Amino acid sequence: MAGKRGQTRLGAQQTKESSDLKDLLKDYLDFLRVEKGSPPNTIASYGRDLDAWIVWLEKECQITRASDVTRQDVETYMVYLAGMGKAASSVERSVSALKGFHKFLYTEGMCPALPTADVKLPKKPSRLPHAISIEQVCALLDQPFDTTPQGYRDHAVLEVLYGCGLRVSELCELDLSQCFFDEGFLRILGKGGKERLVPIVGSALRSLKTYLTLGRAMLLRPSSPAKARDAVFLGSRGARITRQTVFRIVEQAGVAVGIAGLHPHTLRHAFATHMLSGGADLRVLQEILGHSDIATTQIYTHVDREHIREEYYMAHPRAKI
Repeated sequence: MAGKRGQTRLGAQQTKESSDLKDLLKDYLDFLRVEKGSPPNTIASYGRDLDAWIVWLEKECQITRASDVTRQDVETYMVYLAGMGKAASSVERSVSALKGFHKFLYTEGMCPALPTADVKLPKKPSRLPHAISIEQVCALLDQPFDTTPQGYRDHAVLEVLYGCGLRVSELCELDLSQCFFDEGFLRILGKGGKERLVPIVGSALRSLKTYLTLGRAMLLRPSSPAKARDAVFLGSRGARITRQTVFRIVEQAGVAVGIAGLHPHTLRHAFATHMLSGGADLRVLQEILGHSDIATTQIYTHVDREHIREEYYMAHPRAKI
């Protein structure tokens, strides 16, 4: 009997290994949806990446079974993606999908080996964040704003984004109960629900107080949703301000002073860059920005070095020889 059961298990494993990759992909996507609870967008993205992988295997390598896939096939596919002009981030996402898929197949006994075991993700090139100059920031924030509830709000939005280095989501979710003006701090709930205190002083504090005094009460309506009643920034209809509205405010204010394509995150980059240029400690900046890893904050030191190099090039009498 033991021998028969062993033969049955072996036969079942061989059946799994001989299954078509397209059928196994369906099993994997079901696993992501049911067992892992992955978001629909993630499942759809993985599905597209893995479907392209399976089509490539069948067309270029005549492979349709999981047991026939090798590490060399995976590495060749990575070269193929790069040769197609795919960005490093796109190749990384595709390889991550491959790793998850083949790990699932190996764990479930659908292939005898793990072809992606030692495959390293492609290194993404470091991108220095774009930061506008201090002169541009001053032009942006000192431009005339309408003396209307929306005008007071728009000015405060820009001042707080730059003055506190907030993410757009953090600004939209800011509540009155998170403002401690006497102490000069905002209590911010960042990524992963992590809480931090961010200083608010100077023109950012002044413009925010002006908006709260002269603008917010006019925007708040009896019909405003209950969740919006504690919100600092409100839209024209009395609900909590949306990301889209903040993007529009920032972009239009930028156009008014000759800065095309200005985004809220550009102001966060400018805040970090100008703080470092002014002598701020990297660890302090990390805390204010809410970065969990100091390496994320260190990218701004590269921006500052580039600024120093450009200033040197423009000022030194022998630099251009």
